[in-house]
Amino acid sequence: MANDLLNATVHSLKNGLTGIPVSAAIDNTETWQQQLLQSGEPALQDIGREIGNLQSLLSSGSLDAAAIGRSLSMLGTQTNQAVASAPADLQAGLRDLGDLLLQAGGKLEG
Repeated sequence: MANDLLNATVHSLKNGLTGIPVSAAIDNTETWQQQLLQSGEPALQDIGREIGNLQSLLSSGSLDAAAIGRSLSMLGTQTNQAVASAPADLQAGLRDLGDLLLQAGGKLEG
């Protein structure tokens, strides 16, 4: 499950943020948030809480690109920090995800 979700998320981000419908982004983030908050790992729960912040930004009605960018950058940093304690088969995908989140966040912030 985690590997399929990871691959789908990386694939979506590689196609660009504007190609992801807000409804699909919210569905994806809800799935991630549930898994992370239930993990019992404080660092992963922090990522889950930041995903909640991103969901609020995406569903607010008026999209604030800079705020969304900051949230994506935070998620990228948190994801990259979590790579070291992740299962070996997920590390490369998580590294890709972290880097894509940082790139997307930087574009929106800048």
